[in-house]
Amino acid sequence: MKKLLFIVFALTMVVGTSWSQDAKKALKNASKDLAKYYQDPINNMGKLDEALVAMSGAFQDEMVKTDPESWIIRGEIYNSIGNAETNQLILNPAYKVKTPNAGMEAVAAFQKAMELAVKKGQTKDAVKGLEESEGLLSNAGISSFQASDYMTAFTNFNAYLQVSKIIKDNGGKSRLDEPQLKADIQYYNVVSGYYGHADDAVLLPLLMEMHTAGTDKSLVYEAIFNIKSKSDEEGAMKILEEGRQKFPDESGLLFAEINFYLSKGKLDVLVEKLKMAIQKEPDNVSVYTTLGNVYDQLVTKEREAGNLPKSQEYFDLAYDYYNQALGKDPKNFDATYSIGALYYNKAAAMTAELNKLSNDFSAAGTKKYNTIKTEMEGIFEQALPFFQKAESLDPNDLNTMIALKEIFARKGQLDKSQEYKAKIEAIQQKGK
Repeated sequence: MKKLLFIVFALTMVVGTSWSQDAKKALKNASKDLAKYYQDPINNMGKLDEALVAMSGAFQDEMVKTDPESWIIRGEIYNSIGNAETNQLILNPAYKVKTPNAGMEAVAAFQKAMELAVKKGQTKDAVKGLEESEGLLSNAGISSFQASDYMTAFTNFNAYLQVSKIIKDNGGKSRLDEPQLKADIQYYNVVSGYYGHADDAVLLPLLMEMHTAGTDKSLVYEAIFNIKSKSDEEGAMKILEEGRQKFPDESGLLFAEINFYLSKGKLDVLVEKLKMAIQKEPDNVSVYTTLGNVYDQLVTKEREAGNLPKSQEYFDLAYDYYNQALGKDPKNFDATYSIGALYYNKAAAMTAELNKLSNDFSAAGTKKYNTIKTEMEGIFEQALPFFQKAESLDPNDLNTMIALKEIFARKGQLDKSQEYKAKIEAIQQKGK
């Protein structure tokens, strides 16, 4: 019986060893495929796919998962795949990336290698791999940001910052050793997290780090305010006041404050606050445009509530304060554009009523449809000169171009509409 048990145990050992040998062979093949790719990257692109398949097979074995060298090879394969696909994109912008998370996979592999490392050389090799992965994380973050995929951008930028720290802590050289580049990545990281609706508990410490460092970015204050206002109104208002003093002309902070008071039903507090500011600083044009913006928000609020007389009352007040701003500074872009937008939004809101009447072919329905349509077209016409003046003040403002494109399309002047479409595309291309 003992002899039988020994034979069974021995067979088990043989099978286990055999499978381990297969895994090692697969990993060795992955390394060979990787080497062949580097010999001729253009013609041996397929070797990367073969390396990935072989490596994935090898990692089915638990023994491979405990070997730091295996994880280093895994990281190198993902680095190579990421770099190869980046080069393909440069040569062919239409190329569809097969492994978009190559950078993140590489980082995870090198971190695991460092965790399992028993030799200094293994840690050193893993750190070297992370140095290369930084480029992949940067590229993935930038391309995702440009595509408005903000959460993917945040994931990669945030990993980039964390990897940089790991590299530095282990004596390596990070791209983010350059202060300005690090500051830029930190900013795009929090912007991505903010627009991508990252978890507040993750995002807030990153924002506070930039705030403590004395950031010159108003959006940092805006984001902190919006997060804190959910649970710490006193702390939120303190940040807002600080931000408004530091960036008095930034509309983002203004609208954050407006939205806050709007959510609390306290826009009257903001109105009174701004009227007092006008009394104290009667020549401060930005205060007039700010109050105009507040009334502008109230126009929309009352219009959406169906209270058209009150909406018109606020419309007149918004127009008045914008006009007062222009009286003090005839070339003020914000006031000029805002009057155009005031008319434009009023006209655009009438399209909903037109859509309701579009299927009413009765005499009364047709008459009402034509009356509203004529009125709407007249209001769009009133918006036009303000947008044209705004264009002369800032020829690169995208929102102005979009408004002009739409107005000319509604007027049936398709050649002019196409002209502004081309301008929009040129501005967007320049911003890439």
